[in-house]
Amino acid sequence: MGNPKAFLEIHRQEAGYRPINDRIHDFGEVEQTLSTRERKLQASRCMDCGVPFCHWACPLGNKAPEWNDALYKGDWELAYKLLSSTNPFPEFTGRICPALCEKACVLNRFNHEPTTNREDECAIIEMAFQEGFIQPKTDIKRNGKKVAVIGAGPAGLAAANDLNQRGYTVTVFEKNEAAGGLLRYGIPNFKLNKAVIDRRIKLLEQEGIEFKYSNPLPIPPRGEGVDALLKALNEQYPSPSGEAGKGVFDAVVIATGTPTARDLKVPGRELKGVHFALEILSQQNRVLAGMEFSKDERITAKGKDVLVIGGGDTGSDCIGTAHRQGCKSVTQIEIMPKPAEGPEDPQNPWPNWPRTLKTTSSHEEGCIRRWNINTLEFLGENGKLTGVRVQETGCEPEIIKAELCLLAMGFLKPEHPEYPKNVFVCGDSASGASLVVRAMASGKETAKKVDDFLR
Repeated sequence: MGNPKAFLEIHRQEAGYRPINDRIHDFGEVEQTLSTRERKLQASRCMDCGVPFCHWACPLGNKAPEWNDALYKGDWELAYKLLSSTNPFPEFTGRICPALCEKACVLNRFNHEPTTNREDECAIIEMAFQEGFIQPKTDIKRNGKKVAVIGAGPAGLAAANDLNQRGYTVTVFEKNEAAGGLLRYGIPNFKLNKAVIDRRIKLLEQEGIEFKYSNPLPIPPRGEGVDALLKALNEQYPSPSGEAGKGVFDAVVIATGTPTARDLKVPGRELKGVHFALEILSQQNRVLAGMEFSKDERITAKGKDVLVIGGGDTGSDCIGTAHRQGCKSVTQIEIMPKPAEGPEDPQNPWPNWPRTLKTTSSHEEGCIRRWNINTLEFLGENGKLTGVRVQETGCEPEIIKAELCLLAMGFLKPEHPEYPKNVFVCGDSASGASLVVRAMASGKETAKKVDDFLR
């Protein structure tokens, strides 16, 4: 702890966002960065607590006091080594993690100015790439065993990375045309530039992981016919011995996420203009990557009144995307009551995560937000959406004008049958939709289980 009085003398300083009038015209990352001097000062605020609740709250067990101290002292390489010892992809969590560690920080309890752990870890990993601290490990000793990972989202990537480092020959199968899962096809570019993903995937490939994209393996939506997936995998990659029903892989990790979005089956659901959130989010990311869509295929908010149903992060991402596409207006409704305002949640006191009202950068760009709203019916003319009939608790039904409605109500937890002992499930596919940091932690934990099993 280099400066024991820093938390008393230096206030929390966040990097903040680009000006609204600037950022809504492009899909560049909205978050800014601090100078190296400012970043070191922020790291110095870490109290090096005797009981580090940040470490307790982080699913990955990140040792924030240690790498914050190294950052403050200017030892960026040591900071990187300490950070990467628990976190395989700090460039992802440093941009999009809600920072459970910060809410559990003792300073958050003390004065609601926790250490800027998330921004600090992003600064550390970017400096590591810039200074060449990160080099591919090409001397990994192979143990002769092969593992297939189905799904290249954060859980699958974390599992593949750990297994590869342990000496297994890893092949990752991905149904989409590139790796990343929701990192690539769900989270907008203004929160996570996809070049950041490409940089990491290139490194993983250099270290020996093989990626197979546009995978034809049948990924069942809710546990139906999963045996077909394993059968197809074994047929494509049969055992050298030729034994029936056996494949070349000694173990299989299923990390297919939660592919089934929660639907809203009310009258008018079939109208043109009603879409799942990921339909517009994934398409927009693909457009930015150079993919072309016909006029009929293109989902756009340009010139439209947009209604987002669902008050979570996915709904927020829809709001930011709608603004950048040139929408006329955006309204977001949520069936649950409005969360408590302010830094403290009486129902979840420190060091637990407070379920308080969250205002994102997308909300700041302009949005009408309403709670306790139930959706009754989609209304339309000539097959196209014109409005949505809703009802607030205890009130008469009303109509919200909308030409585009985006359903952002979460995802259904996958159901899995009983698998053979050499098949493992991790990430959202095992737990249901959750945070990227939890998916990564699950991937690492599953890699250890695979290693224990095969050894």
